[in-house]
Amino acid sequence: MQRRRFLCCGALAAAGLFTGLAGATAHAPDGAHRLAHQALEGLDAGQLWDAHCHLLGNGDSGSGCTLHPSLDQWWHPVEYARKRAILHGAGVPARAPSVDRAFVQRLLQLAEGFPPGARWLLYAFEQAHDASGQPCASGSTFHVPNAYAAAVAAAHPQRFGFVASIHPYRVDALEALEQALAQGALAIKWLPSSMGIDPADPACRPFYARLARSRTPLIIHCGDEHAVPGMGRQDFGNPLRVRAALRQGVRVIVAHCASLGRAEDLDRRSAPKRPAFELFARLMDEPGWEDLLLGDISAVTQFNRSPEVLRTLLTRRDWQPRLLHGSDHPLPGLAPLVRLPALVRAGLLAAQQVADLQALRRHNPLLFDLALKRSLRWQGQGLEATVFHTARHFAPASPGDTPRLHT
Repeated sequence: MQRRRFLCCGALAAAGLFTGLAGATAHAPDGAHRLAHQALEGLDAGQLWDAHCHLLGNGDSGSGCTLHPSLDQWWHPVEYARKRAILHGAGVPARAPSVDRAFVQRLLQLAEGFPPGARWLLYAFEQAHDASGQPCASGSTFHVPNAYAAAVAAAHPQRFGFVASIHPYRVDALEALEQALAQGALAIKWLPSSMGIDPADPACRPFYARLARSRTPLIIHCGDEHAVPGMGRQDFGNPLRVRAALRQGVRVIVAHCASLGRAEDLDRRSAPKRPAFELFARLMDEPGWEDLLLGDISAVTQFNRSPEVLRTLLTRRDWQPRLLHGSDHPLPGLAPLVRLPALVRAGLLAAQQVADLQALRRHNPLLFDLALKRSLRWQGQGLEATVFHTARHFAPASPGDTPRLHT
C-alpha cells in the first residue's frame, strides 16, 4: 500500500489549584485567570485524567522515536509544514537542543497549571505494518516506542500515565501486550487508518481476548484521519468495525467520538456513506454495549467538525457517563484549529467568553481546552463533571472478573 499525505475538593486540593494556576496564568488578564479557576471548579483533581495526549520526539535523546524522512524534506512541503506546525503546537522551539526533552518539559510546564492529582495519559505509537505483520517504514508517519512512553510516565508518575500501542498483526503481538501490561500500560491505542489495522479482521481475536480478560481499554481512532496519513486506509476507521472487539467483551474508547468524515454503512451496503459520527451514535444506542463502549471528546471543538456533533454530545444526557475528556495535545496549541467566533455563531459559546479564552490559550493551551469544553452550552446544557472524571475508566480488573461475550 502506498503512503499518503500527514471537585477540586478540600483545602489541600484547593491550595494546589490556586498555586498551580498562579504560575500558569501569572501574566494573563484577570478574565483569563478567573476562567481557568471556573474551569476547574467542581472537579475532583484525582479523577481529572486527560485521556488523549500524544508523546512525540525524533530520537535525539536515545528515545527510539522516529519521524518519516519526508517531514524534514523541504521538497515535501505539506509534510515539512506538518512537522513544524505540530512542534509549534507542542511549544517546542525550532532550535531546541533536544526535541525529545523539550516536548516533555513543555508538557510538564503546562501540567503545573493544574492541581495535584491531574494526569495525562501519554500515547506510544506503533509503526505501520502490512497484512503479513511486517513493519512498514514507508507507511509510518512517526513511531513512539512503548518503552519510551513507559519510561517518561515512570519518571513523572504524579503527572503522567502510559498508554501502549501494539499492532495486532505482529507475530509477537501477545508477547508485547503482556510486556506492556507488566510495565503498567493503562490502555492500548490504535490509529487503524494510519497503522494499517482492520479492527474487524479475525486476526485480531486473540488480542481482543487478552484485552477483555484484563479489562484493558482499547482506544481506537475512528472517523477520518488527516494529521497522521500513514497507510491511508480511511475505511479502517469505520466505527462499525469495532463491533468485533465489543462482541469479545473489550472495553472500547472511540477517539474523537468518530466526529470527522463519512464512512460506509456496513449494516446497509447499498446505502450511501454516512457521517462517521452518525455510525458512532448508532453503536452508542445499541443495547449490550452500555458497559463497554465509550467515546473521548478530544478534537470535537475543531473547526472541521460539524456543530451538530457538539450539540448532540451536549444534549445526550444518557451519554455523559460514557464520554471522556481528552485534549489531543499538542493540537490545542495550534490556534487555527479551534475558531471561537464560529462556535459563537453556532450558538455553542457566549460571545463575552471569547477574549478570555483567547488570552488563556496564549498562556496555557491545555487549560484553554478544558475551559472551552466546560464553557460550551446548547439549549442550556453543558458537559457534566463526570465527563472530566476519567480515571475511573482505567481501573484494573478485579480478581474473578470475566469478559462478557456477545453474539
